[in-house]
Amino acid sequence: MESMLNKLKSTVTKVTADVTSAVMGNPVTREFEVGRHIASGGPGLCWRIYNGTKKSTKQEVAVFVFEKKTVDKYPKFEKDQIVDSLKRGVQQLTRLRHPRLLTVQHPLEESRDCLAFCTEPVFASLSNVLGQWENLPSPVPTDIKEYKLYDVETKYGLLQISEGLSFLHSGVKMVHGNLCLENIILNKSGAWKIMGFDFSISSTNPSDAEPKYSCKEWEPNLPPLCLPNPEYLAPEYILSVSCDSASDMYSLGVVMHAVFNEGKPVFQVNKHDIFKSFSRQLDQLSTMSPALLNKIPEEVREHVKMLLSVTPNVRPDADQMTKIPFFDDVGAVTLQYFDSLFQRDNLQKSQFYKGLPKVLPKLPKRVVVYRILPALNSEFVNPDMVPFVLPNVLLIAEECTKDEYVRLILPDLTPVFKQQEPVQILLIFLQKMDLLLTKTPAEDIKSSVLPMVYRALEAPSVQIQELCLNIIPTFANLIEYTSMKNSLIPRIKSACLQTSSLAVRVNSLVCLGKILEYLDKWFVIDEILPFLQQIPSREPAVLMGVLGIYKCTFSHKKLGIPKEHLASKSLPHLVSLSIDNNLNLNQFNSFMVVIREMLSRMEAEHKTKLEQLHVMQEQQRSMTPGQQSEETKSPPSTGNQIDDIFGSTGVNGKENGAAASAPQPNRMSLTLEEKQRLAKEQEQAAKLRNQQPLAPQTMKPANTNNSQTKDLTSSLLNSMTSLNSLSLANSARPAPVQGTTIAAFPSPSPMMGTIGAPVSNGFNPTMGFQTGGMGMGMRPAGPGLYGGMATTTSTPNFGALAQNQGQIGQANKAPDMSALDSLFTPSQPKVTLNQMGPKPTPGTNTPWLNQFGSAQNAQTQMQGASVGMGGMPSGFGMQANPFFSPQNFAQPSAAPSLNQSGIKQSASVNNDLKDLFG
Repeated sequence: MESMLNKLKSTVTKVTADVTSAVMGNPVTREFEVGRHIASGGPGLCWRIYNGTKKSTKQEVAVFVFEKKTVDKYPKFEKDQIVDSLKRGVQQLTRLRHPRLLTVQHPLEESRDCLAFCTEPVFASLSNVLGQWENLPSPVPTDIKEYKLYDVETKYGLLQISEGLSFLHSGVKMVHGNLCLENIILNKSGAWKIMGFDFSISSTNPSDAEPKYSCKEWEPNLPPLCLPNPEYLAPEYILSVSCDSASDMYSLGVVMHAVFNEGKPVFQVNKHDIFKSFSRQLDQLSTMSPALLNKIPEEVREHVKMLLSVTPNVRPDADQMTKIPFFDDVGAVTLQYFDSLFQRDNLQKSQFYKGLPKVLPKLPKRVVVYRILPALNSEFVNPDMVPFVLPNVLLIAEECTKDEYVRLILPDLTPVFKQQEPVQILLIFLQKMDLLLTKTPAEDIKSSVLPMVYRALEAPSVQIQELCLNIIPTFANLIEYTSMKNSLIPRIKSACLQTSSLAVRVNSLVCLGKILEYLDKWFVIDEILPFLQQIPSREPAVLMGVLGIYKCTFSHKKLGIPKEHLASKSLPHLVSLSIDNNLNLNQFNSFMVVIREMLSRMEAEHKTKLEQLHVMQEQQRSMTPGQQSEETKSPPSTGNQIDDIFGSTGVNGKENGAAASAPQPNRMSLTLEEKQRLAKEQEQAAKLRNQQPLAPQTMKPANTNNSQTKDLTSSLLNSMTSLNSLSLANSARPAPVQGTTIAAFPSPSPMMGTIGAPVSNGFNPTMGFQTGGMGMGMRPAGPGLYGGMATTTSTPNFGALAQNQGQIGQANKAPDMSALDSLFTPSQPKVTLNQMGPKPTPGTNTPWLNQFGSAQNAQTQMQGASVGMGGMPSGFGMQANPFFSPQNFAQPSAAPSLNQSGIKQSASVNNDLKDLFG
């Protein structure tokens, strides 16, 4: 490893030393930074070519350097001749300006050690490309060694050389005199350029139609760099010392032969005996065999044969060669059109760019990237042409690597991202957004690409907004989460709320639904779902879009909606939307399916939670000693009491017991709030366990003579007497009204006997107070019955009394009040209903008295919390009615039987009690 590093270090040091020594002291280095050695070219490949940059503008250039030490072997006179010849060729090239000639950026500069000048960026000479590597760096650069010319490059390159010769012959009246592979340079974009005007011959009469050229006689004793390449010279140049434009056409024919024959010319020339070699060559050209041109394409073979003709007049001129069918290739024509774009107007350009996508796939990538792409990028300065150029540039970008895209395309594309006019630019970019996000670096995405998307969402054009919303889901996975959350989602919501277009609003909802999977759960719950309730319109498409977002969020395995949000926000919103009059049957059914799914999940989750709490409570109770014995002594649970009181027949004691005894397994975890609430409940339960248990107390029967309980019946009768004293003093007592019953009693049942018989008290047709509390354990099992609670009142029905008073006033008879003297005399002590009732002798069964049971049964019902039909205690109804107190109705336990003689003591009291209780 160390040896490799040392070798690399020595190589770098050597190259640096060579470059430094080559141009040290040359004025070119003042303005240009010289880089590495890349190629060679010019007569005899004597010029070393380096890459470089202009210091002021950082513009890329090629630096041609000729080191004088390479000709130190020659005498000073010959050495000076060589330098003068090279200087003459560069100066002539500098004066000439044409697209087919190598462009000089900085004229020739001479120093003590070298000659140097700068040109446009260069790749290599055609001679290097075809395998002649003299004066190249060691090792030979890989890009030159592996370079292969494509057919389209060869065709268009030869066409460019023909056009260059046409310019020299027709425009400048000049013969190049040394057209060969060394003097054809391939610039960085691949164009073929002519250089090496060291032996060029200008016309002696440039104003005349027929130019004349004076040719120098061949001097074999001169150094090779002072003579043209004899292998590419026309025979007349050597044999008859004459030349004209046809001599260059012969050289073109040899170049075409060499291009198709791996750089080999038609004939090998013995430079020591040049005249004899050319004489032999002349004979061979006169009788040219077909095998000599067998590697040349057939469509151009005949034209090459004509170019190699011995007779100059037979050779086609340069202008004729540019029009041969061989150059009518689609790729060559396309490249030629690009080179003449500056001559076209916008209409012609637009038509050409429209058809270019069909041609680009047929061209080699190297040609497209290095020849066509620069021409396309140069058109971005023309806003009217951008919509026509941009699709082609993005098409090329698809075939480029990421490095090529960043290096060759992105710098020119960045200013276009900011253009808003014409609107087609945004549309084109949006359609290729996946390409841009894939190959553009993250920094440029944030600074250039995403701002363009945001502008599209805020664009005034509905078409652009729709397209943007439709395309965003296709590349949402490539957008950074923070950019999506903080920039993209708010703009989508704003577009949905502020637009007046239904299509934009619906597409906004669809877009949000498609990118939900790239968002986190709580962002959706906090930002997306509340936003749905802000949407003002109620069109069916909008409602279905809202439903879709709810459904995606609810059913997505990564998202989901908590049951608290379902119960408080999601379900109320969906239920209100589901009954919108704009929905049809299928849409309504879609709403109901989602609502049912939400309800089912909410029920299952909450039931699981409650079962978990129940199991934990049961486990906690089992950990406390003596808890089970206390539970057996405690009264039934409050929930069961409520079920019994409200008549919840759908959930009976058996079902509750099954749910408690067989809890379902743990299916969900408790939230932090639920755990805090459970901890508080456990703390409260611990406090309750430390207290003394509340044992039920038995109620002692009230003493008949010394009752401490307030006699509500007597109070009621006294109130009634005081209210009606005036009317009772002047009215006769009406007869008992038959056919009326106590309204508060339910329908007769086997448990109630004849308690529903018609009853009258002599004052009003029906009892003024209702007796829901009389049901005790005898409440019928009806789903609409609420255990006497809802129909029980603690005030008498004075309305019925007022009606009876009117009827009494119409009788005009004085009532007989003697029967009630014992009840309404103020001086008499108050007595209870038990004292007022008849007392039969032991063993005697009175039918109406048996309906109320014995004193022991009554006490059992009041104190033992008797169980009604629902399995729950039914004492709640009696407590609601103050007229039915257990103390008022309980009989003394010491009197198991009633005195029969009590009926004979007061006949009037007995009659009144019969009116009261039937």
